[in-house]
Amino acid sequence: MTSHVPTAPPSAPATLGKHATETAPVFASLSVLDLFRIGIGPSSSHTVGPMRAALDFIGQADASGRFDEIARLRVDLFGSLGATGAGHGTDTAVMLGLSGLAPDTVETPQIAETLERIRATTELRLGGRRAVPFDEAKVFVFRPLTVRPEHPNALRITAYDADDETVATAGYYSIGGGFVMRHDEGDVLSPVPRPATQAHPMPHPFSHGDDLVARCRETGMSVAELMLENETAWRPREQTIAQLERIWAVMQECVAHGIATDGILPGGLDVKRRSKHWQEKLLARDAAPKTGRPDPLEGMEWVNLYALAVNEENAAGARVVTAPTNGAAGIIPAVMHYADRFANRVDDELPWPVRFLLVAGAIGIIIKSNASISGAEVGCQGEVGSACAMAAAGFAAVLGATPEQIENAAEIGIEHNLGLTCDPIKGLVQIPCIERNAMASVKAINAARMAQQGDGTHYVSLDTAVETMRRTGADMSDKYKETSLGGLAVAFIEC
Repeated sequence: MTSHVPTAPPSAPATLGKHATETAPVFASLSVLDLFRIGIGPSSSHTVGPMRAALDFIGQADASGRFDEIARLRVDLFGSLGATGAGHGTDTAVMLGLSGLAPDTVETPQIAETLERIRATTELRLGGRRAVPFDEAKVFVFRPLTVRPEHPNALRITAYDADDETVATAGYYSIGGGFVMRHDEGDVLSPVPRPATQAHPMPHPFSHGDDLVARCRETGMSVAELMLENETAWRPREQTIAQLERIWAVMQECVAHGIATDGILPGGLDVKRRSKHWQEKLLARDAAPKTGRPDPLEGMEWVNLYALAVNEENAAGARVVTAPTNGAAGIIPAVMHYADRFANRVDDELPWPVRFLLVAGAIGIIIKSNASISGAEVGCQGEVGSACAMAAAGFAAVLGATPEQIENAAEIGIEHNLGLTCDPIKGLVQIPCIERNAMASVKAINAARMAQQGDGTHYVSLDTAVETMRRTGADMSDKYKETSLGGLAVAFIEC
């Protein structure tokens, strides 16, 4: 049984509104597949979200009946999108979305081909069919000092006709993890795309960690079993399993491609890809005759490698799985690869990767519902901290942990990332982001092992840690929330 100091119920979640202060939740319920989405790098909030917003805008303009009148466009990027959007590829993501491309289906070659065509012709084919003049320097207006009160990641897209009259306009908030809210007239916020309709109510609803553990006790189910039953509110059981297996397959493809790729990451920092050379060294070491005492931590070097491979792919703008964000996309795949290669897993009727992702998703839902997974809203504790907690819980589950131990593992994972700032150098998801994923992956493995040594009883609950993260984010200076105005971002001196 989880034990902690009695507190008042956690405040209302800060998924959107006044920079992580007291607000109502945006989503009444979430699916595990909302947390794990296939997309492109380098950022879920600055790339995937704006790309979805631009694609939605095309649909809105088309539905207005005035699509063929569009003669020019303007895109305003506010707050964090304005401050670090250039380094995170926000402008290019919007260009891709306006061209009718979606982050979960676009092929990597299409990205370069589309951008090259726009820049060579100074025209963009709206929705892939109507060509309009497009000069990036004139279309994009970066407004880092204009911070919207609803969320620091805000953009507005406006289309004009030949007489410079407004044809269509829409405001959007990219709230982390690829989630987007449209700001309609009358201050109505609606999710983009609209969530899938639930076929029936969730059989075991929960909103907090204590709720989740209590539900498991009442039903006798494991966390994975309970989550899988809840997922039937959206789709058949077999479809959920198949889609989660697809997520795992894409994670494996990402690691394999990252390890096989050499070169320099884009953006101007000239950061060298390391994972290919690291693998060569590790393979040579493992093949060499063993001398002296064995190193029990050699497996951790592979964990570092797996995380680096994913985040180098993300920094290059390649295909990754948002887990729960792109900036933290390497943590869950790295721990899953470790579980696959090194761990003594406890098996049941569910494939172990499905169990891992179901349990990790449960923790992600709790965090997103009660705090935030957005670095621009609460700092990197919301991205890397959330992913660390999710990975710790998932790994504990495949090791055979009880629901109480799983909750404890997640709490350890997020507790020891509290206060982590988001301060990317030059606005690029490279330094410190790539190594930070490796460090958090190791931390997640240790959190799961620590939790397994106990019976689940601990002083600080997951809910308390999540609420602390939310409040810490509210207190944190905006300099440390993905603006590149503080921390390492300003300590770096360009020669």
